[in-house]
Amino acid sequence: MGRRYSKLPSEILREADSFDIMVMDVAHTYEKYMDAKKNNKGMDQFYSQEDLEAYHKQVTGKEK
Repeated sequence: MGRRYSKLPSEILREADSFDIMVMDVAHTYEKYMDAKKNNKGMDQFYSQEDLEAYHKQVTGKEK
């Protein structure tokens, strides 16, 4: 958000609300997706199955 809105990280933390954070996350994810697409990595390289399974286990505390 700092790059996009010319704000310091401390200003963002102090002034941003949850919607601003969600917009930042979507914009950052889209930027990473477009970079992967440009480099012909595709979505299978964007999120690996192992990363998703590890995140699922971390969040839920159980195996798939």
